[in-house]
Amino acid sequence: MMRKRLISTIEEQVLAHDDRWIDIQKAAVVEVSSEEKDFPIDSALLPGEGEGWRAAKPGSQTVRLMFDQPQELRRIVLVFEEKDIPRTQEFVLRWSPNGGHSFQQIVRQQWNFSPPETVSEREEYEVELSHVTILELKITPDISGGIARAALKSLRLS
Repeated sequence: MMRKRLISTIEEQVLAHDDRWIDIQKAAVVEVSSEEKDFPIDSALLPGEGEGWRAAKPGSQTVRLMFDQPQELRRIVLVFEEKDIPRTQEFVLRWSPNGGHSFQQIVRQQWNFSPPETVSEREEYEVELSHVTILELKITPDISGGIARAALKSLRLS
């Protein structure tokens, strides 16, 4: 069972034989600002678990992985989908080496969803991060402040 706390259709690329996905279920507590009942965060973090995560309400949302033991990260793969609402999304991915006392930004990026033509975004980052105690993803689903809700198809780490 995924350990989590509430706070206020792309195929996965096959990893090279020496890469391993981190088992987030065993390695971290997950904090999420909200989640729709039928789209829990578990389905974005565990392979083959479903349709991904979706926020219960519009507006900016946070997904935070709080690792039990500091991690070394080499690869981060994010997949977002939006099949209904044209919008410009922004996300910020950042990490902390000291339990959240300070954070360092990995990436800040915007993406335009234009269904039905452009419905998915896949981002893959090769990183060299040591002693990661927290990985945090902040999603602003519509930078113009519309009614869109944040969603994450999958997040994988190695």
